[in-house]
Amino acid sequence: MSSKFSQKSLLGLSLAALGLAVPAVADPGFNYGGDMVRGVNLGGWLVLEPWITPSIFDDAGDAAVDEYSLCATLGADQCRAVLSQHWASFITQDDFNQIAAAGMNHVRIPIGYWALTPIEGDPYVDGQLEYLDAAVGWARASGLRVLIDLHGAPGSQNGFDNSGKRGAIEWQQGNSTEQAKEAFKALAARYGGDADVVTAVEALNEPSIPGGINEDGLKQYYFDCWGVAREASQDTTVVLHDGFMPTESWNGFMSPAAGVYYVMMDTHHYEVFDSGLLALDASSHVRTACNFVKDHVQTSDKWTIVGEWTGAMTDCAKYLNGKGIGARYDGTYQGSSAIGSCDGKFVGTVDALPAADRDNIRRFIEGQLDAYEKGRGWLYWTWKTEGAPEWDMQQQLAAGVFPNPVDTRAFPGQC
Repeated sequence: MSSKFSQKSLLGLSLAALGLAVPAVADPGFNYGGDMVRGVNLGGWLVLEPWITPSIFDDAGDAAVDEYSLCATLGADQCRAVLSQHWASFITQDDFNQIAAAGMNHVRIPIGYWALTPIEGDPYVDGQLEYLDAAVGWARASGLRVLIDLHGAPGSQNGFDNSGKRGAIEWQQGNSTEQAKEAFKALAARYGGDADVVTAVEALNEPSIPGGINEDGLKQYYFDCWGVAREASQDTTVVLHDGFMPTESWNGFMSPAAGVYYVMMDTHHYEVFDSGLLALDASSHVRTACNFVKDHVQTSDKWTIVGEWTGAMTDCAKYLNGKGIGARYDGTYQGSSAIGSCDGKFVGTVDALPAADRDNIRRFIEGQLDAYEKGRGWLYWTWKTEGAPEWDMQQQLAAGVFPNPVDTRAFPGQC
């Protein structure tokens, strides 16, 4: 769609196509305008990532680098058997209880389109929705709210393995945009009656505008998803990722002033995928996060959360940059120069990290907590891993590296 179309034009097209007028605002299941989001992502559960569960990918051989190729390699029956065992064991009610006990109020759960509206010819297997349904029940029992996130679109919206398929970005080609919209529609409809617990749904995780996603097409998709969500529930918040653009660049788009209500921006902040940032000390990492919030979160005209972030200050975790790809920190990533050693950070436990590393991670985590609560809150990435100690909140809580309860501080007033 041409950039000459205004916000009003786009909205008119969306709502006219749906036959919707702007309805009266209902009561949300969570007060995103007044209460602080404090939560964690359940990464690597219903959408696999090689660095979160490397054993699944190692067992399948070199060709398995993402969920798409894993299932293509194993075949449908074996893939379903492997994944069903993983879904049933990786996250349970006890995880929800632990999250709530640490003082959090949200979980963000990634799901792929293939779980909702499978496409003929794809090697993916389904069956995830049984566990997503269970998760909604576990959240209700533990007093948590759920943000369900459409994490993978047909053709991949970013080329990352966390979209399901690593490689070329092919979303928005052919009818893939409509297919993603059908998946989101199925998601919104399935949980529209659970708006007391499923208080937010995210239209799409990390569509990469710098990588080639058409911004005007993405805006139309977002408008359409908002209309679809309003059909399913009047009071579920629709979450929009900023597409790796400055969050404030979305100001004026789908804003309350235009009668578009219950819209929240999601921005992600990592400091481990750039060699310059990797070279920073802990205090400089904190300062970078504080400045990020000042420049991009506090300047947003919509509720804004940092929906992914980490205590990691290296990219050492096994397969973090992709299976078969090294780390910038130790110079094994192509074209990089070593900054330090990945010993003990590549695989391991939080308890096995040197005391100085544990202190620095806690300092960085606390600084980010203070920063992100200047917006509408945060969701850490991620709850559990097989052996990535800089990223594993469950281990970090147990080891005193992530503050427990989350509002306690060993390093107060950093931001």
